[in-house]
Amino acid sequence: MAFFCYIVECADGSFYTGWATDPVRRARQHNRGKGARYTRLHRPVRLVYIEEQPDVSSALKRERALKSLSHAQKKALVERSPLPEAGPGEGE
Repeated sequence: MAFFCYIVECADGSFYTGWATDPVRRARQHNRGKGARYTRLHRPVRLVYIEEQPDVSSALKRERALKSLSHAQKKALVERSPLPEAGPGEGE
C-alpha cells in the first residue's frame, strides 16, 4: 500500500497539509466538508502537491516536516513540483 503526503490550497490562498493513501479522494472529501475542520472553513480546496512515502511512519514524519514550513516555503515547493491540471471531480 502506498502512502502520500499532500498539500491543498484553500480558497483564501492558505495551504493545508495532510497524508492519505489516496490524496485525490482525500481532496474530494475535504471539499465535501468531510475533512479537517480547517478545510471545512476554507473551502473549496485544490490539490497542489503530492509526495509518495514508503510507509505510514515516513508519511507522518514528512507531514510534520511539511507543516513546519512557512507559507512561502510551501508555495515554492508547490511551484517546483506542479501537478497536472485537475481531472474530472478533483475540484469538487
